[in-house]
Amino acid sequence: MHVIGGRSLGTGNQGVTIPATAVILAAGLGTRMKSVLPKALHPIAGRSMLRHLLESCEAVFDRTVVVVGPGMEAVRAAAQPHESVVQADRLGTAHAALRAATLFGKGEVAVLYADNPLIRPDTLRGLLARRAAGDAALALLVMRPPDPGRYGRVIGAGEYVERIVEYSDATEAERTERLCNAGVLCASAADMARWLHAVRADNAKGEYYLTDLVALARGEGARVAAVQAPYGELRGINSRAELAEAEAMVQSWLRAAALENGVTMTDPASVFLCADTVLESDVTIGPNVVFGPGVRVASGSEIRAFSHLEGCEIGPGCIIGPHARIRPGTVLGDGVHVGNFVELKAARLAAGAKANHLSYLGDVEVGEATNIGAGTITCNYDGSAKHRTTIGAHAFIGSDSSLVAPVTIGDRAFIATGSVITEDVPADAMAIARERQVTKPGRAASMPHRRKGKR
Repeated sequence: MHVIGGRSLGTGNQGVTIPATAVILAAGLGTRMKSVLPKALHPIAGRSMLRHLLESCEAVFDRTVVVVGPGMEAVRAAAQPHESVVQADRLGTAHAALRAATLFGKGEVAVLYADNPLIRPDTLRGLLARRAAGDAALALLVMRPPDPGRYGRVIGAGEYVERIVEYSDATEAERTERLCNAGVLCASAADMARWLHAVRADNAKGEYYLTDLVALARGEGARVAAVQAPYGELRGINSRAELAEAEAMVQSWLRAAALENGVTMTDPASVFLCADTVLESDVTIGPNVVFGPGVRVASGSEIRAFSHLEGCEIGPGCIIGPHARIRPGTVLGDGVHVGNFVELKAARLAAGAKANHLSYLGDVEVGEATNIGAGTITCNYDGSAKHRTTIGAHAFIGSDSSLVAPVTIGDRAFIATGSVITEDVPADAMAIARERQVTKPGRAASMPHRRKGKR
């Protein structure tokens, strides 16, 4: 028994493990995106298209190589720690794949596209398994889109492919075929390299096309197998409209997975998740909540409507929002309450702490069971540097207080409403930092607004 892909189809003790290499073509500029950002770096659910595909490949292949264009240092950086090679001249997909030929190794090679980012690991395993069956020298992924449009048509008999016809070259009869080419090919490293070297640029654009490998394999009398996968996984993304469609699809996948794992969403369609969002069971999400990258929410917490979270960790039993903004670096302990129009940044709130109304807490440490009154802000920026505020346990910060960092408020301290605190307050102390109220009886009658208001 031969097992292809050490990470995907076996561990070697079932037979001979054949290494597998993925080659991702990411040199395209994506002119239809109308963006200075390389197409492969456009995000879906907070993660670049390239990173989506890399993570699927990492689960299946022993090695991944990314082909980039000249000057695409950002794409090379996004590909790390995987190897990358440069396609100096953009002369077509076969020409791009050939740039990686020296890294093919001796096992299987699959060529994929960065703008087909949603292929799941199981689909890639199926492609390798089809090659492992041993009856086809080349295997490719195919799909049946709802609207075949201008996709290349796959012409064949049963599970085998005879040829691929580009839409522009297809006859009317061939255009009625709904089985379409997804572009992903898999073969042995030796066959892949030989066929890539044999591709010719005898077409109107003078480019080397990867789809020509089908004709080359058939010309040698070899079989080409078709492996059908869902259109949602294989769809190409070449425009902003297609990017938006892919975003909607991935969001539906993420929501479905969250619901299956025990998360409650009162209006799932209005909740936006990131690919790396972690929601434990018994989390409740209200409508119109947005999760940016790097969010983890523990069991029993509730995220109420119109809240925005990114780069934060929410402990068990917390209540967030409505209309709360939780920014990167924030960690909340058990049972913390963060209410309406409260913004946290690089804030650590210990168990039972509360900030329920209209506050900004940035670069702050808040102790257990401390109450932050409405309108409180930590003044963490002095115009050139950020400074930290430390508030102890069981303290009380009165409404409309300003804590000018760096400053420390001790355990059980009491800050009077409306105070501007610029000096440390020791434990168990009360601090009042405001002008004393002066009341002058009868004086209001002489004020200009009273004289003019007699009507």
